[in-house]
Amino acid sequence: MTEHFSSRFGFLMASVGFAVGLGNIWRFPYVTGENGGGAFVAVYLVCAFGIGVPILMAEIMLGRRGRASPPGAMRNVALVEGRSPHWQWAGGLMLLTAFLILVTYSVVVGWVLWYLAKALGTGFASSSNGVAAEAFNQVLGNVPGMLFWTVLALSIAGGIVYFGVRDGIERSVRVLMPTLFALLIALGVYNLFNGGFTAALDYLFTPDFSKVNGAMVLAAVGQAFFSIGVAMAGMMTFGAYLPRDQSISHSVALIIVADTLVALVAGLAIFPAVFHHGLDPAGGPGLIFQTLPVAFSQMPAGHLVSVLFFVLLSVGGITSMVGLLEPLVAWLDEHRGFARHRSTLSLVGGIGTLSVISILSYNVLADWTVASRTVGELMDYISNQVMLPFGGFLIALFVGWFVSKASARDELNMRSGVRFEAWHLLIRYVVPLAVAVILITGV
Repeated sequence: MTEHFSSRFGFLMASVGFAVGLGNIWRFPYVTGENGGGAFVAVYLVCAFGIGVPILMAEIMLGRRGRASPPGAMRNVALVEGRSPHWQWAGGLMLLTAFLILVTYSVVVGWVLWYLAKALGTGFASSSNGVAAEAFNQVLGNVPGMLFWTVLALSIAGGIVYFGVRDGIERSVRVLMPTLFALLIALGVYNLFNGGFTAALDYLFTPDFSKVNGAMVLAAVGQAFFSIGVAMAGMMTFGAYLPRDQSISHSVALIIVADTLVALVAGLAIFPAVFHHGLDPAGGPGLIFQTLPVAFSQMPAGHLVSVLFFVLLSVGGITSMVGLLEPLVAWLDEHRGFARHRSTLSLVGGIGTLSVISILSYNVLADWTVASRTVGELMDYISNQVMLPFGGFLIALFVGWFVSKASARDELNMRSGVRFEAWHLLIRYVVPLAVAVILITGV
């Protein structure tokens, strides 16, 4: 690949921007609410650090060693190691996962942009439980409106990718990510003095381990993978742009710490308002769009807080979409000979067209279900709770058993032999077994 990040800071901001998205700020709070609070957080942290860290190191390592889009990187490394080139299909699975996630994720980011427009305009001053629920139902029923905002979200992300790694991705995240961190801290401090903070702390950090079962652990793994960005092709592609002199292990440590802190602070930025105003913390996907507008209407400076909150969500959503879109653009460039501009426009158009299926699953196709799930819910379930863990399993299996220890040591270049041996033990034995058991048990 000819493109690369100009600095470690650019790589970190792009990687953190990809990892820190709606998975942390929107999905983490409501999945936590649905799975019993503190017990889920405890299992999530174990999954993030015990499973996510080793796989993320392996994924970035494969990208940098293979210097290509995920299928090409997997194939290149496999050939150098004397293995079957068919390992490229594991990279293809990650591209398909990224594509499916974009089809549903872009719709949700479209909701966020729509609600940002509402916050900037009329705000939520008259919201009550019934009014907020009805307003969200109107959004879900408005097919042209959802399509417009979905295409706008795709166009913004596509516009960033269109200009390339340095001039598009790196330049944008240098501004967007510090903005996101500042907004999140401001909202957390605001809630510290606005009530409900103690209840939120208890809810997030007091575990009820009776809630732990196979489905909950799978949800935690899926959330960890979704939040960190494992097996979505983005991290492997960013790894291909990472200069050889940059430490993968140090970068991964910073990415995971930043990602986890954002997820936890996001919970402390959302749940205090929920508890303070007597609302339901297990509000599902509608927590942000039905529950919080009621809280905004009742809190001091609620109009300003709502604007800041949806700006925060918008930044997180767009930077994650960039990380999902870039590997698809890189693959078209690499395997189909499409120039970056043509690849970006083609993908934005294709994903926008297919997103209509996701949009219609909330209204016209709402009664069309498979295994009690709508088409949109089924795509979300398959991509997040089946394909992501399976992709992570394949990464761990390939690096642990089919990449030589010498190659891994050379690419990771860890100063501590003990740390390398611990990582290799995890990626070879613990992670594949844990992910396989969790995947089979949960499904």
